[in-house]
Amino acid sequence: MSADLESVLTSVPFMSLERHHAPIAGELRRAFDDVLADGGFVLGAEVDRFEQEFAAYCGVEHCIGVNSGTAALALSLAAAGVGPGDEVIVPAHTFIATALAVVQAGATPIFCDVDPGSGLIDPAAAAAAITPGTAAIVAVHLYGQTCDMDALVPLAARNGLLLVEDAAQAHGARWQGARAGSLGSVAGFSFYPSKNLGALGDGGAICTGDAEIAARARRLRNLGQERKGVHAEVGANERLDGIQAAALRVKLSLLDTWNERRRELAAIYAGALAEGCELLRTDPRGECVFHLYPVRVGERDAVRERLAERGVGSGVHYSPALHRQPPFAELAAGLSLPQAERWSERELSLPIFPELTEEEALYVAESVQYAIEVTQ
Repeated sequence: MSADLESVLTSVPFMSLERHHAPIAGELRRAFDDVLADGGFVLGAEVDRFEQEFAAYCGVEHCIGVNSGTAALALSLAAAGVGPGDEVIVPAHTFIATALAVVQAGATPIFCDVDPGSGLIDPAAAAAAITPGTAAIVAVHLYGQTCDMDALVPLAARNGLLLVEDAAQAHGARWQGARAGSLGSVAGFSFYPSKNLGALGDGGAICTGDAEIAARARRLRNLGQERKGVHAEVGANERLDGIQAAALRVKLSLLDTWNERRRELAAIYAGALAEGCELLRTDPRGECVFHLYPVRVGERDAVRERLAERGVGSGVHYSPALHRQPPFAELAAGLSLPQAERWSERELSLPIFPELTEEEALYVAESVQYAIEVTQ
């Protein structure tokens, strides 16, 4: 390992929101003051403005702000008429919220396997999982990379299925030039603080070009209310706060710059990591925004321990595989999805955020190589 790097670096955090917010702290405070003066704390003018700006950014007609990414997915399904008695195909390598949203909509998640190189839903596995009860497919744009929409869009169309984008990790990512959020029937975004576009608390959004889905989603997020005092159906309280929308508006103008920095850091990692770990396979038809930087290693827990000893933060996404999680034990009993299971056993996420320095990235890469050498 480079003595020069070791001499100047003692720790690299997995994520630093403090670093991320420091350069824009003044703008965020001004945005907070504007909401405080206006009084639009739930929905309100700032939410309206953010919805318009984020819809334009994603290239869709409609954006509906909600209070979490999970709510965005659940309401997307419900607004499109997916519910009890319906099956929804979900990749088994994703955050549990993807499947929980299906359950919250009243439907049943059906797990399928993923691509061995990218961890994204395998279109062939999704096709094999379709039954007469299937109503939708959820395409999870994992790690900042969009799914193979050239395969999934016609698959859904041929079978009359709703194609939902789980874009929680893909703010600004593209497929064939079009942004995530505009690629399927409807999309759900998360604005959890650590996302590429993160709020100062929880938040989410639904994006769609379908006016009927949009109108129903707006009612459902607001207690089923069609207009003041008139509740057309049973809805939920899943509204976006004005303060979060104001913060997101500040950050949205910087998102493309931040994403470009993530790509630069990913290139540093790709050039510095060598033997002993598998890198994420990216599809040249898309543009990845590297929400996370996953590698796959043997003896993952031991490698993480060695990294921690050198002050390098890391993460695991996602273990166990979704069909092995306790809430789905009965539903997925006996189900074998070998690629998702392999990802769950070997995946290790390295630090990647816009404020990470080149020196820190190189130190992380050297530390990974050292950890692999001493554990394998």
